[in-house]
Amino acid sequence: MTELRLMQFGERLRLARLRRRLTGKQVAERAGMTTVTLRSLEKGSAGVTIGAYLAVMQVLGAEEDLDLLLKDDPLGRTLQDAALLRPARAAKRVAPPTPEPRADSSTPFEETKKPAASKWMADDTFVSTDDLVSLIKTEKADQKGLPK
Repeated sequence: MTELRLMQFGERLRLARLRRRLTGKQVAERAGMTTVTLRSLEKGSAGVTIGAYLAVMQVLGAEEDLDLLLKDDPLGRTLQDAALLRPARAAKRVAPPTPEPRADSSTPFEETKKPAASKWMADDTFVSTDDLVSLIKTEKADQKGLPK
């Protein structure tokens, strides 16, 4: 896709040069490059610097067209606005209550051995596979009345 766009841009610059009845040698000299570089540019070579493209645009009187690139930037504005809305949503979140210790625990430390369900459901962040496996094992043990 990049190559195609560069080829199309180079062709537009070549046509602009021809419409102005300028030779390749004239444009190359005025832009401070060799005719080989100008030919590469007009073919859309990715090896030609953006400075060379701008120099040719200046010779052709089209340098202000570069100012139009990303001038409005609708995608960038949408992304920026979306990011600005996030803090307001995050402020409305309320942390879930801390679960009460279970009455049927055999030791007071048993509750700290297993991951609490509210720990990984408290927000939308990533949960590791180990946390999920541990939670499933804990839940199965609770259902069967087995030691954890």
